[in-house]
Parts: sequence; structure tokens; C-alpha cells
Amino acid sequence: MSAQRQERWTASGVRLRQVTSGAGRGNWLFVPGGPGLGSESLLGLVEAAQVPGAAWLVDLPGDGSNRGFPALPTEPYAHWPGALVEAAQALDEVIMAGHSTGGMFMLSVPELEGLLTGMVLLSSAPHAGWRPGFARYAEDHPLPDVTTAAERCARQPDDHHLRALTLAAAPWNFRPSALADGRALLADLAYCHDAVAWADAHFDDGYRARWQPETLPTLILGGAQDHVVDQRIWQDQPGFHGPHILHRRIADAGHFPWVENPGAVRTAFADLAARLDLPDRP
Repeated sequence: MSAQRQERWTASGVRLRQVTSGAGRGNWLFVPGGPGLGSESLLGLVEAAQVPGAAWLVDLPGDGSNRGFPALPTEPYAHWPGALVEAAQALDEVIMAGHSTGGMFMLSVPELEGLLTGMVLLSSAPHAGWRPGFARYAEDHPLPDVTTAAERCARQPDDHHLRALTLAAAPWNFRPSALADGRALLADLAYCHDAVAWADAHFDDGYRARWQPETLPTLILGGAQDHVVDQRIWQDQPGFHGPHILHRRIADAGHFPWVENPGAVRTAFADLAARLDLPDRP
């Protein structure tokens, strides 16, 4: 992976960090899930996807490590998730890829439809109907460490206890064979409890997509064994099917499919890239 080349902020404090630049056209903007995990969680995805053009990590204001900078507004969450429009306008030929809640944020901003060249929804969902299914799975597959960590986080809600809770819940996100790698991915992220609290109060329960890609080339990608956001939720969504939409289910993979099957993820991104209208520059 190439060294970081650029770092910039939009007017509302969205941070864009370029992490790769190669042959081909397009700017691929990777929006993390969580929220609160930070875009560093997607470095492995960028490495697996090997997209043409340039890859950028995106952090909304006040998310992940995008805190404490002069460029940030006083009330960063007041700009969520609509500030993604500024990210899409900051570059040309933008393909935006959102993991989990990141994809849901994208589908909550209908202005993006006219700004994007392509879109990837990875381990994401069209509405909040995935939440009861995950709650049932968690109840049927209890993790004692999660109960303890959740109690501590409730008593003292901060970044430290959010990290402990997320690590305790790792077995829900990764298959046993990938658990060690998954925990390594999660261990050193810049956790942000304030972002989680905002989403819990203002987004998660009432989420429903506010737009559907009518012609935009779109990749809907997820692990076949994703127990967090069950990818079968897309099956009964007619607005997310058609010749311009690719559906790819990654075998033997959970909520972070690039950890368990990077080759299949790379192929899926290549399938989308082949469909994009990105002619070579003269």
C-alpha cells in the first residue's frame, strides 16, 4: 500500500486521507462503520480491494481519530451524515464505499445519487430491520465477556470501555478461524464513544434508506455468514436489484469479509470497476 499522499478537510470537518494511488481513473472513498471505529478499520479492505485510481479514507467530523483539529466545527454531529455530500464534491469521479453503518449513512443522503460515479454497500442494510435479527443471534449465542464489558461501559461510557466491549464482541463479527486476525484489526483503532452515542440517539433505530440507485453502478457485498447485519435483508428490496446492481455474497466470511476472504472481495470490486464509466485520460 502506498504511503499517505494527501490529507484534507471539508467545510464541515469531514477528513479525507489518500492512502493509495495507482493506474486508472476514479477516487474511491471508504466510509467506516460503527460509528466510532474510525476509517483506520478499513485499511485492510483498501489493501484487499486493490482499486484503480486513488483510495481515500473518510472520517465524518468527530468520528474515530478525527477530533481535536482546528478544522472541525464546534458541534460536529450536527453535520451527520449529510456532510458526506461535501466528501463527494471534494473530488471528481467518486466511487463511495461504505462499511456497515457507513453504507447506511450513504443511503440516508439522497443528494449523493447525482454526485457519485459508483457505490459499494459492504455488510450494510437498506433499513433498521437487521437489528432484531442481530439481537436474536446475540441472545442465542451469549458471550459472558460482552455482558461484563457492557455493564462497565454503561457505568462509565468512554472510549476505553467501548474498545473493551467491541473486542469482547469479536466472536460475533468473525468466524473462529479469523478471530485472532479480527481482534488484531480491532485492537488499535481510535474508538469514539461520542459518535456511538449520537447514532444510538439519532439514527440507528429509525434508519431507512432515503434513496435507491436507479442507474448508478452499485456493488452490494457481504459475508454469507454475517451475523451482525444479515445480508439476506436485501432479497426483498426491489429498489436494490437490476442490471446496474451487482450482488456478491462472500463465502466463509462474516461482518468484515476482507479479513476472511480478501480474494473474493478483490474480485467483487474488480467486477464493479469494470462497469464504471471511467475512460482513460487523454
